[in-house]
Amino acid sequence: MASVTSFIRNLPASSLRAYFDHTGIVPPTPVNWDADEPEVIRGALRAVDEMTDEERARVVNDGERVSAMADDAGQTALYSVIEDRAVLDCRANGHDRAFWLFLNEPILFRHAEEVRYTDEKRRGRSWDGFIAPPNLDIRRDPVSLDAFKASLRAHFGSNNAHVDIFERCRPTFDGEDSDLVQIAIYREGLPDDFLAFDGGGALVRRVRRPVYEAALTYEAATGVIEVVASERESREEIVRLMARDLLGIDYQNQKVPLRRYDLATLLRPFAFPTDPADGIEAVEVKQLRLMPIDDVGERVTLECLRKADRTIWSMAADHFGAGDPLAGGWVATQAKLTIKFHPKGDAKRGRTLPLTITMPHGCNLKDQTEEEQLIGEKYLRRWGILRDA
Repeated sequence: MASVTSFIRNLPASSLRAYFDHTGIVPPTPVNWDADEPEVIRGALRAVDEMTDEERARVVNDGERVSAMADDAGQTALYSVIEDRAVLDCRANGHDRAFWLFLNEPILFRHAEEVRYTDEKRRGRSWDGFIAPPNLDIRRDPVSLDAFKASLRAHFGSNNAHVDIFERCRPTFDGEDSDLVQIAIYREGLPDDFLAFDGGGALVRRVRRPVYEAALTYEAATGVIEVVASERESREEIVRLMARDLLGIDYQNQKVPLRRYDLATLLRPFAFPTDPADGIEAVEVKQLRLMPIDDVGERVTLECLRKADRTIWSMAADHFGAGDPLAGGWVATQAKLTIKFHPKGDAKRGRTLPLTITMPHGCNLKDQTEEEQLIGEKYLRRWGILRDA
């Protein structure tokens, strides 16, 4: 119920009233929609408590969907699928923006949910990237769509498959949006059973066919196809079917090169240049894990804790002297950095972006918010740590 409380408390009274009108749910105790905002909120919360189980279940489900899109990542997804961004700009807050799209453009809202699903898993364990020719058109005619869905059903042994194709954009580290076409795929899985109570309260087993989700994006400017799917062995086949049925090309099995990180620049004092507009107060190296060049069986970790009054380089020099591993003979295999931002508004402390980079391809940047990913990628490139993508 926490998401329902958040949903109701963060919506303006006019939006709450629109929601009840839209669902047709009549509160057992009438809500005075003309009262001041706190009274309307109390009335709406009381109404949820007094609803039937079926009505409450609907509000819980709707509230969870809207609240899930009210944070930074959700807002980025909302703006990525709508043409007229001004209709969201004028809403009261993140919940109200998500609710407006949920109420007025339910298909776009579902697309935004699909965008969030895709971007949150991007460059993670469920992701792969492939290279195709640029400037191709995604086929959307009924014949091509039916062929693609038939291919998916045949490959996965599914009775049903659903495909959404829509335009979207994705922010990049240089400030420009990339134009993408996203393909959301839903397919029916094999039968499974689960325990449930029947109408008489008896415990029974019921059969269901779960629905599995996957997603593809195609960037015409670069030709890059990205795929997100939980089953690793299925990702390449999905791309092959999409290339044949929707792009009209033969699949070439050319993967996007993995991002490569190089920590050599951190073996010596580094100034970490930044742009004032990004509001960064300081960048610190908190930990370095090192390994001898000639021995893969040993490693040393240097760490500066929060209260340390010197840098990791001066600490190593003071403690090890001529035997300082940062002076030569060792390579850095992992680093932990913190990017500290200036406080905003009335806040006493600025936020902190922690980054962990592991040679040669690992970085936790994919786990951060969209804004943090853009900042992190921008500066890891500038500092020479992110070498390529």
